[in-house]
Amino acid sequence: MQIIDGKSLAKKIREEIALEVELLKKDRDITPGLAVVLVGDDPASHAYVKMKAKACKEAGIYSITHEMPANISQSEIEETIVMMNKNPNIDGILVQLPLPSHIDTTKILELIDPKKDVDGFHAYNFGRLMTGLDGFVPCTPLGVMKMLQAYDIDPKGKDACVVGASNIVGKPMAALLLNAFATVDICHIYTKDLAAHTRRADILVVGVGKAGLITEDMVKEGAVVIDIGINRLEDGSLVGDVDYENVAPKCSYITPVPGGVGPMTIAMLLKNTLKAAKERK
Repeated sequence: MQIIDGKSLAKKIREEIALEVELLKKDRDITPGLAVVLVGDDPASHAYVKMKAKACKEAGIYSITHEMPANISQSEIEETIVMMNKNPNIDGILVQLPLPSHIDTTKILELIDPKKDVDGFHAYNFGRLMTGLDGFVPCTPLGVMKMLQAYDIDPKGKDACVVGASNIVGKPMAALLLNAFATVDICHIYTKDLAAHTRRADILVVGVGKAGLITEDMVKEGAVVIDIGINRLEDGSLVGDVDYENVAPKCSYITPVPGGVGPMTIAMLLKNTLKAAKERK
């Protein structure tokens, strides 16, 4: 069993991005810019945004956060998005989710210029992903693919199972694996016999936010297990969706939580922002 060290890999990628940012500044006088919209006072969202801002600073990427109260109107957020779409110094726009319940999240995300959609949530970019065309790919699934690549794990011809069917993680993850010629199962809350699907998987990717969902008996011997879930227990500790202690001995490769997929998500956000800056006209 080998642990996939997302923390070390992400550090290496961020260092490479910092060098590319320096070259872009030198050759084209362009400083990549990322704007974040943060609504409300959710502690987790604030923590994520703070981590993203720190990573941007270390990579030489300009970042700005638009903090808004939880009771802000739909139109005010939309005005901010339109303003950032028009700003030539902003290459990427990120709306920190979830948004308050009175906000139409889909409408907000679709208002972002697809060329600045560094989260890859716009229907335009999602459509390009599904058809195998170049575009912006959601950061977490993209990070998973980079991890597989770094550890020479080729999905081609493998049976893959994705547990979780969200637009942010599950669906794009399945599309990326399919584009890499894996045979893909997608499971969700209404799947009848989850274990029947997970036991067949050579590559098992889990991201639903339920601690201990995947147990030892649900995993094939020698499987690659990627745990995207992150859950805080009552004692304050962070765990994934996989019962790591008991599942790990059966795996060929497994990601820990924390220190697995999480750091890669932020690294891919920087990578997407750099990509957008390079495509500036």
